[in-house]
Amino acid sequence: MRIRRYYLVTLILFCAITADAQNTGNKQLRIANVQLPAQQIYTPAQSPDSTIPSYYFTAGTTMPGLELLKLTAAGKHEEARIRALARIKEFKEDIDAYVSLAWSLVAMGRYQEAELYASQGYAIRKDPRLAQALGEASYYLGKNDIALTMLQEYIASYPEGPRAGLSFYLMGELYLRKALYMHADIAFTTAVQYSPGNPEWWTRAGWARENANKLFQALRAYEKALSINPRLADALGGKKRITDRMR
Repeated sequence: MRIRRYYLVTLILFCAITADAQNTGNKQLRIANVQLPAQQIYTPAQSPDSTIPSYYFTAGTTMPGLELLKLTAAGKHEEARIRALARIKEFKEDIDAYVSLAWSLVAMGRYQEAELYASQGYAIRKDPRLAQALGEASYYLGKNDIALTMLQEYIASYPEGPRAGLSFYLMGELYLRKALYMHADIAFTTAVQYSPGNPEWWTRAGWARENANKLFQALRAYEKALSINPRLADALGGKKRITDRMR
């Protein structure tokens, strides 16, 4: 836990330094100023809940948000989606229902809908879990600054949360997109503290370190990935590049 918190503090400090150095201004990386997506207006025929059987919307029969989160955790994403839509139609203040809905939509690859409902819930209450969902959806939609801001909000609030490791990993990828390799290294290094048996994450840590010209550390990351999956092509290629450079 102490190691994770150390990397968390370091990463937040790096973020602050980078924001000042780049004079981000209109990019609005500060959480208080982040511009959330405009809520999409659907016609009845286009509405995401237009095909849901009417019995799900019977008053008094909807499933509470805490139970919906269990469906999401169990991977029952379509059921969670349908029931969560019914729940928020009846109880618009049930934040857990928005969280379940947004996370299930992300898992289903429906990123624009996840962005929409996470934004709606976040407008009601700035719950860090909705920030995470919005950050994850924004990552896949290519909205890098919003994604970073929201993922940072989540890990600052829940450094030991169930999606903290994934959030650090996504932040690493976002920093790679921005060519901020030291930041990416810290993010990936923290991510593998949560999931040390993930060879892909170790490989991405190696790639970040390689681009930061930290060759010995990159080699260790690639070797760690190969100790988990000896046939992982990206790790094999990375190890070869590093050993060739060291000759």
